[in-house]
Amino acid sequence: MTTRSTGNRFTDRTALVTGAGSGIGRTTALALAAEGARVVVAGRRAEPLAETVRLIEEQGGKALAVPADVSRAADAEELVRATVEHFGSLDVAVNNAGVFRGGRPLADLAEGDWHTQLGINVTGVFLALRAEIARMRTQPSGGAIVNVSSTFGAHTASAGAAAYSATKAAVTALSRGAALDHIREGVRINVVSPGATATTMSLRPGETEAGRAERLRHDLPLGRVARTEEAAAAILYLASDDAASTVGTDLVLDGGGSL
Repeated sequence: MTTRSTGNRFTDRTALVTGAGSGIGRTTALALAAEGARVVVAGRRAEPLAETVRLIEEQGGKALAVPADVSRAADAEELVRATVEHFGSLDVAVNNAGVFRGGRPLADLAEGDWHTQLGINVTGVFLALRAEIARMRTQPSGGAIVNVSSTFGAHTASAGAAAYSATKAAVTALSRGAALDHIREGVRINVVSPGATATTMSLRPGETEAGRAERLRHDLPLGRVARTEEAAAAILYLASDDAASTVGTDLVLDGGGSL
């Protein structure tokens, strides 16, 4: 996997990306490195993170893998500590870690699946935000944070995804409130809400990539699934100085699906 650089917007900056072992997280980490950032990649499994680091280093970038479960306060705090200890600062954070447990009506959802989604998708974002802001507010340059939500929740609904949608709507609300709380301290917070993107999460049970492409050709106004590079481009925009006056925005990337 290679990522085309569009500039050097993140030269001499340190970026942290959670959920960076695959999908949007990995693509975002590669894109940040391609634009000059030193990148810390985090996730619960070491092997995919090592692969992300390898891909970044193959492109001439600098990266560090830190296995962490952001639903645990100690892990979130250690993740920020390790980032600053290794690279000297925390300038950009992308809170992308998330899980989907659904595909069935709410009344048939196991309580454990509810708690798993709540713990990672909401509590994980809260704990990561708290640790990241605590560092960024002490830096003269502040920092920028982008939280990855979803069109499910604040923008649209889908059968079999009620609990997931609730957690993602919470991410949007949490992010907007945090943005208001901390912008005067130099910490700028925004959200991206992807719709169907070319990751395994957008595949229905038993569906192939070809089947997904055919379904979305009819179901989406855009007529196709979004590429992870398109999501990464939006994230990098919000994290960059190009968006210096953008605060508390929820940028929807769904090919017109929520219109």
